[in-house]
Amino acid sequence: MNKRSKILILLAALFISGLATAQNLTSSPYSRYAYGDLNENVPTAFRAMGGIGFGMRNNRAINPSQPASYTSCDSLTFMMDVAASASWSRYRDITGMRNKANGNLEYLTIQVPLWKRWIAMSVGVLPYSSVGYSISMSDSLAGGAYHYTTDYEGTGNISEVYGGLSFNICNWFAVGANVYYMWGLLQRVRTLTFTESGLNPTVQDEVMSVSTVRLRYGAQFFHTWGNHTMNVGAIFENKMKMHCDYMIIETQTDDSIPIYQGGWQLPMVWGVGASYIWANRLTVGFDFERQCMGSALYNGLPGNDPRNRLQDRNRYAFGVEYRHNPMGRKYVDRMVWRAGVNVQDEYLTTIGAKRITAGIGIGFPVYGLGTMVNTTVEYTHRGSRAGLEENSLRFTLGISVAENWFFKRKL
Repeated sequence: MNKRSKILILLAALFISGLATAQNLTSSPYSRYAYGDLNENVPTAFRAMGGIGFGMRNNRAINPSQPASYTSCDSLTFMMDVAASASWSRYRDITGMRNKANGNLEYLTIQVPLWKRWIAMSVGVLPYSSVGYSISMSDSLAGGAYHYTTDYEGTGNISEVYGGLSFNICNWFAVGANVYYMWGLLQRVRTLTFTESGLNPTVQDEVMSVSTVRLRYGAQFFHTWGNHTMNVGAIFENKMKMHCDYMIIETQTDDSIPIYQGGWQLPMVWGVGASYIWANRLTVGFDFERQCMGSALYNGLPGNDPRNRLQDRNRYAFGVEYRHNPMGRKYVDRMVWRAGVNVQDEYLTTIGAKRITAGIGIGFPVYGLGTMVNTTVEYTHRGSRAGLEENSLRFTLGISVAENWFFKRKL
C-alpha cells in the first residue's frame, strides 16, 4: 500500500467519527411522517445510474444493496468506498416558497476477499432514514377571537452497520446475505401557542427510538461470452419484528402523560435487476423493488390502516454507464460517464404523486492507483402544486479505493 492510499484511508477513517451521529440528509416536510425519508444505500457510482444495483457486479464498486455481488472483486484487492453529499431544495405550497440547504456524510463501506474468488465479505455504515423539517402555521378560532400558531419540528436519523458474506457456488451463480444492526432516534415536536394571554401552550413530543436487527438475502446469475456479459440478480428481506420504543408525551402546564406505545415490523422487501456489459465499455441496467409497508405493523396497527396511511412502495430504476477505452493512454478515454432515472411511489398515501429522480455522474480515475473519484448530480421532483411541491438538487462526492493489499512480492 503506497503513501497516497494511506492518506485516502486516513481521510475515510475521519469520516467514520461523524457517520452515525452527524447525518442531516433531509430538510423535507415530507419526512414528518412514519420513518421519514428512506435511503437506497447504493454506491455513488450507481446512484448516478438511477440507483440500480440488484443486477450489478463491478470489481471497482462495493454494492451493499446486493450481498451476492461481493465476490465480483479481485481475490487480491482490498476495497473501500466513502461519500459525502450536499443538497439544495425548494418547497412550494399555499404559503409561498422556501429554500433549504443541507448536507453531510453519507456512508462508508469496506470489502475484502476471504478465499480466492469464491468467498468475500463487506462491512460498513449506512443511513436508513432521515427526519428533518421545520414548519410554522397560523390561524384563528371562534371567528377570530383566539389566534394561535402551530410549529412542527422534526430531527433525527436511523443508521445501520452491516456485515455481509458472498459465496460463488459455481462459475455462473453467487449467493450472499447481509445482517444489519439498526439504531437511531427520531423526534417530532408540535407546539401550539396562543397569542392571547391566559391560554397555556400545548407541546406534543413524539419520540421513536430504534434498536433492531434485519436480514437481506441476495442471488446473482452471471455469464460472459466474448465481449458480452449478462448479470441477473434478486434480493429478499422477510418481514421481521422491529424493536422500537415509542412515546408521545403531551405537556399542558406541568402535566406529562404518555399516550401510546405499540408494536412495529420491518416490511417484507423483494427486488430484481439485470445488467448488460459490452467490452467493459458500455453498461445498461434495470431494477425493480417492492417494499411492503402496507402489511407491516406500525404503532400496533397495519401500515395501511387509515390512522397510519402507509402503502406498498414500488421503485423502478434504469441506468447507463460508458467509458471510451478502459486501457486508453488518454485520461479522457478512461473517464466514466453515467446517467439514469428513478421513479418510485411514496410509501405515504397522503403524498399521492410519485417521486422522480434523474441523475448524471462522472468517474475520475486516479493515476497510479486502483482508485476512482465519483461525482453525481441528482434532480428530484416530488409532490404537486395542489399541495406541497418539492424540487431538489443533490451533489455527491465519493472516493472508491481498490488496492492490491494481499499480493506477496517475491525477493
